[in-house]
Amino acid sequence: MLAAATGYLLVFVGWPVIYNVVLSLQDVQLRNLGTMARPFVGAENYDTVISASLFAKVMGNTAIFLVGNVALQFLLGLALAVFFQRSFPGAGYLRGLVLAGWILPPLVVGALWKWMFATEFGVINHFLTALGLTETGVYWLSDPANALLAVTAANIWFGLPFNMILLSAGLANIPDDLYEAAELDGAGPLARLWFITLPLLKASMLAVLCLSTIYTMRAFDLIWAMTKGGPVDSSTTLPLWSYRLSFEFFRFGEGAAVASLSLVIVTLVALVYIQAIKAEHRS
Repeated sequence: MLAAATGYLLVFVGWPVIYNVVLSLQDVQLRNLGTMARPFVGAENYDTVISASLFAKVMGNTAIFLVGNVALQFLLGLALAVFFQRSFPGAGYLRGLVLAGWILPPLVVGALWKWMFATEFGVINHFLTALGLTETGVYWLSDPANALLAVTAANIWFGLPFNMILLSAGLANIPDDLYEAAELDGAGPLARLWFITLPLLKASMLAVLCLSTIYTMRAFDLIWAMTKGGPVDSSTTLPLWSYRLSFEFFRFGEGAAVASLSLVIVTLVALVYIQAIKAEHRS
């Protein structure tokens, strides 16, 4: 029963990871990509990317993008999950509208938000101008000070339904009797949320935070569709830098090294999640 799943993971997950790590330890250029004559350089590729002037900027962009997405997707997803936990007319239709964006491909979502953030004809600047908040519009995607904020906002919207679904599933497992008893004892909405919902939702919250971190770390399509990492690398994150090193500058070893750094971050997050789950089960 496990043989097929194990084989799938080894072929489609294990082998690409191993190949990437090996590639990051070699000097691979366009001239020797198709051959096995690849000199072993050890940690030289890692030293090159870490000492690069762009490294600190990319790491900063990645940190801001990651923290902003994970925190706001979780908080807004929890708020929506609690909101839709109640039964009211039209709840199903509203929930469907929230989920509609999640089924779209990231490239499509990126193209839609790129149009919305357009300086002259974008709907966001149209509303800002109509409200009198700006006269000439904001240069969302062409100003280095705003580009990262724009792609972060778009990705928060894109990942929000996923957080809501997982948290809604956790809320559905909490017995209604607990809320009814707490309400009879005089507990208000905030008290019920703090003393009932959040403690019993801990496992779901850990899963959401872990998966949201992993998905955010691998975000590429949406950012590429909106800014391609620009302007002036202001929205370049680790996945985009890895892509550009490999397929624009043909420094495949360095691109693989950047991808391996991303893998290390994701692995650390996964290990923290596993340890937290083990601790939860032991308690």
